Amino acid sequence: MVNSYSALGRWFEYLNDDCGYEQWSQYLIDTLKNLGAGVQGVDIGCGNGYFTRALIRAGYRTLGVDVSPEMLNRAQEISFKEGVRTEFLLGDITKLKLNAKVDFAVAVNDCLNYVPRQKLKSAFSRVHANLKKGGIFIFDISSVQKLKNVLGNNLFAEDRDDITYLWFNTLEEDRVIFDITVFVRQSDGSYTRSDERQVQYIHEESTVVSALKEAGFNVKSEGHLGKDKRERINFICTRL
Repeated sequence: MVNSYSALGRWFEYLNDDCGYEQWSQYLIDTLKNLGAGVQGVDIGCGNGYFTRALIRAGYRTLGVDVSPEMLNRAQEISFKEGVRTEFLLGDITKLKLNAKVDFAVAVNDCLNYVPRQKLKSAFSRVHANLKKGGIFIFDISSVQKLKNVLGNNLFAEDRDDITYLWFNTLEEDRVIFDITVFVRQSDGSYTRSDERQVQYIHEESTVVSALKEAGFNVKSEGHLGKDKRERINFICTRL
């Protein structure tokens, strides 16, 4: 995960402007409210900080954490521009260590797909260690169906006025490898090229649930989320 989003980091939120950020944020806010969560939380894999900012505006004191410096630099820029005061920290979910335990954690939009199967329990154990007893953990994964049949062995591309990317995917047994080339337009009309490789791991729902229980979580609910309910699985858990 260390080099993920070195090329796409500052463009992530911009390029995902059709993913339903507003509705997704409201789902998180409503779920936390309905579960009676406290106000102190962490947004793991926060990216450019959209969900962090939305939670803060809703009254939740939320810290953003991500493994990508490029993601975090852009998150700080946007937060400053929008007048949202928060803190963003460089960190890996498998090594998560906060200064104080929090009331809730969210890890939205594939964060756990970047964690290999053998490290799932470790990741969940670190989240567990940073939550207060009874704390809420909400996260999602891209489904087996999505990774194997939608993303795997496929090519995606987009050409905008200021950025163009080519995204080549290779399906392997337990993962999809993303090879991404990004061209960013400069002020003089020239383009700079950047390349990066990402890996997303394929997790069966039963494997995730088992790792959660081993790490000390009660899985309150699990189910499909989003426009195509075959592609994303959502989990709501509490720390025992």
